[in-house]
Amino acid sequence: MNDWLDVLTGLRANETPCVLITVTEAKGSTPREAGTKMVVTAEKQFGTIGGGNLEFESIVAARKLLSAAVSGPQAKDYPLGPALAQCCGGHVTVLLEPFATTRKKVLLFGAGHVGREVVKVLDELPISVIWVDERAEEFPAAIPRNCKKIITTRPIGKLKEATETTYIVVMTHDHALDFEIVKAALEHGSFAYLGLIGSKTKSARFRKRLQALELDTQRLVCPIGIKGVTGKHPREIAIALAAELLTLGLTPCTEEQEEEKAV
Repeated sequence: MNDWLDVLTGLRANETPCVLITVTEAKGSTPREAGTKMVVTAEKQFGTIGGGNLEFESIVAARKLLSAAVSGPQAKDYPLGPALAQCCGGHVTVLLEPFATTRKKVLLFGAGHVGREVVKVLDELPISVIWVDERAEEFPAAIPRNCKKIITTRPIGKLKEATETTYIVVMTHDHALDFEIVKAALEHGSFAYLGLIGSKTKSARFRKRLQALELDTQRLVCPIGIKGVTGKHPREIAIALAAELLTLGLTPCTEEQEEEKAV
């Protein structure tokens, strides 16, 4: 693969998490020689290190690193024999080097008054926003550079793109849709943060329904926003949410922390 560097550069420019796979050692009969490279993202692969189960297992290992947001490189040894059902009979060592985005990714559901203020407040911050709504007319004409709008009649489908480093914020125009998105997010289970706009009453009602479906609501944040900001104006809510997102690492709030915040 002669263009792996161009591919890697392009993915990094677009802040797409990826893993560079390099054959560092090839002993005996092997599909490709040392130095062969390929690049893998959560959904695509570029190039090849020889195909077969060697490549399949390497890709699986790379995507596990992406899913777990592992930042350090890892080496994997593969004997090419009965273990991988390849007839080469040699031995290959590959190096997996993750390249993760430095930006937090926010999956924002809802282009209403508060959603528009959230996007304004997050503009120019080290955050990438995927802004989802089914109502095209609700989006403003100008969208910040760090924001991508998605108009879809099935917003829940965007949750399949969420990973362990995704911050999900739900604030649609419809409480029923809010519930379905939160339910689907908890079922998906892959996120760093799941925030739902609403009062303590809405929080209690949603938690009761979700728990009746045997879903764990410990990671659901509702009300949203940093502790101490209690204003109801859309801009105030947006500022409180932005502050909360910026103070969070990859450890989600627990329900007990949310109770403290809501006091």
